[in-house]
Amino acid sequence: MFTRPVFTLALLLIMLLVSASVSAKNWIDEYADYVKRQAIKYQVPGYTFVYYQQGETPKVFVFGRTHRGGERITENTVFRLASVSKTFTGILTAKLHEQDILPLSTPISELTPDIDFSGNGMNGLQLQHIVGQSSGFMPNAYDNLIEADYPLRRVLEQLGELEPICKPGECYTYQNALFGAIEYYLTSQNTSYHRQLQTQLFTPLGMRTASAGKGALLSSKEWARPHIAIARNKWREGLVESNYYRFTPAAGVNASIRDMTIYLQALLGEFPTVVTPEIIEKVTTPRVVTRRETYRRGWRGHLDEAHYGLGWRIYDFDGHRINYHGGWVKGYRADVAFAPESGAGYVMLMNAESNMINSTTAEFWKRYFANQQK
Repeated sequence: MFTRPVFTLALLLIMLLVSASVSAKNWIDEYADYVKRQAIKYQVPGYTFVYYQQGETPKVFVFGRTHRGGERITENTVFRLASVSKTFTGILTAKLHEQDILPLSTPISELTPDIDFSGNGMNGLQLQHIVGQSSGFMPNAYDNLIEADYPLRRVLEQLGELEPICKPGECYTYQNALFGAIEYYLTSQNTSYHRQLQTQLFTPLGMRTASAGKGALLSSKEWARPHIAIARNKWREGLVESNYYRFTPAAGVNASIRDMTIYLQALLGEFPTVVTPEIIEKVTTPRVVTRRETYRRGWRGHLDEAHYGLGWRIYDFDGHRINYHGGWVKGYRADVAFAPESGAGYVMLMNAESNMINSTTAEFWKRYFANQQK
């Protein structure tokens, strides 16, 4: 039997160990409370996010409804991913390259053989420059034509007449419209971007709610409606627009947080027969400097370096490597990020255009790395 002093000391040690364990676990719950407070402050209709640490059960948090009077958001609610789609395009093109189906060195003349890009000196433009955001065309060229519902071919023809600001591979020039060349090529090969995603990624990974295209979103059993800003922190439910869905490799993928958790697991190397370590290495190898990213709202002060790979941004976040991409289309925001050295991943999906996501994602990684150092 313990004497009183020994018993007291033992009890104290147990309490300290339990307290430390609870503290280590509670940082994510405290973060979730912070996100919820932010959502209430900015009157965001709904969101979901997941924190996944290798070796642990994924932690999924949901808030709000699909729309006013609609169902509560669940882990199976499908959202638009917007430009997070580019990360899927990076993985897909790297797989097609690995399979010798579509080399990353494929020139634009083969991707769009009946649309001339040679007149503006873009003979050197290749698939890797398109997916790597270093085409040489001015940033966001002809996004206005996408938003005006111009057809895919017409926008590509306009791009073919545009003068570049640098040679392919020499500077960072973020694009949406040029990603249409990938869809254009796949269609000419009697397939499609959606079909390739389904057979190469969604089906083998077991991503049952993931899809590409507007029709697929609208036919989902559960899906979050878009909400558009009408005033400061005020939202109205809007219609799902078709424009960026015509450029699916840039912004046309849909998924639930359940499927995005599987995606994180694949990115962290847990499905090596589907997404090989070589593919992950290839898409997250820095190719071009994106210096302006270090000043972005919510992340400023944390980013020491920023680059773009193949469909992925590569950040030095307070001395830690994270691979990231954000997305924004009318009515939706999305973020995906993973830290390969730490074995951690994070995704947030929202059915509103709130800038809240800029701060919440950066705050997640700030708290995550602070907790790792304890």
